Amino acid sequence: QVQLVESGGGLVQPGGSLRLSCAASGSIFRSNVMGWYRQAPGKQREWVALITSARNTNYVNSVKGRFTISRDNAKNTVYLQMNSLKAEDTAVYYCNKVPAGAQNTWGQGTQVTVSS
Repeated sequence: QVQLVESGGGLVQPGGSLRLSCAASGSIFRSNVMGWYRQAPGKQREWVALITSARNTNYVNSVKGRFTISRDNAKNTVYLQMNSLKAEDTAVYYCNKVPAGAQNTWGQGTQVTVSS
């Protein structure tokens, strides 16, 4: 059974930081590229960052230099450290394997709101 539980979101001022966590079931975490996605109001879900089992990483251009993805294979957990947050980062953030689409199981996500 696939299970994804995201946490760590909240309300933060522009320029602030948040750290998101995602606990994933072993079936989806092992040997998979894992990633973070986000969906802003009125927009489609977009991929944000990925990390391979060897800890190679990649990011969408809009977050490069500000976000850092990491994983703890022993805990089946993926993290997203978000610094220098901007209003346009406001969205519900999800984790999942990469690639993942509507046919995959998704968690409830965690809301990130960047506002003064």
